Amino acid sequence: MSVNKRIKEARKTLKLSQINFSRGIYLSNGYYAEIELENRKANDRIIELISTKYGVSRRWLESGEGEMFDNKPDEKLEQMIITFRELNPDYKDFVLHFIDQLLKLQPKGPRPETKKD
Repeated sequence: MSVNKRIKEARKTLKLSQINFSRGIYLSNGYYAEIELENRKANDRIIELISTKYGVSRRWLESGEGEMFDNKPDEKLEQMIITFRELNPDYKDFVLHFIDQLLKLQPKGPRPETKKD
C-alpha cells in the first residue's frame, strides 16, 4: 500500500471528511484530494503535519510498519478545534472567555474518573 493510500486510510479511521482533514494540515481540499487520488506525492512536510496533528505514526505512514497511531488524538478536542475554526471571530472570543471562566470554577486537585462516550 502506498503512502497516499495509508493517509486516506488514516483519515477514514479518524472519521474526518477530506475537507476537515485537509484544513487540519493547512492544505486546500483540492490539493489534498489529489494526494488521495495519487496524483500528487505526499512530501515530508505533509507527512510530518499528519503525524503531529492527528497522532498518526510517521513510521506507519512511510512504510506501513507498526501501529497506525502513536497516540490516538482526543476525538472531542479534534471536533472542538474543527468547530472553533468555523466560528465568527466574535464568537471565538466568547468561547475563549467561557472556557477561562469554566477553568476558574473547576475544582482543584485530582480529577474524578470520567465516563468515556
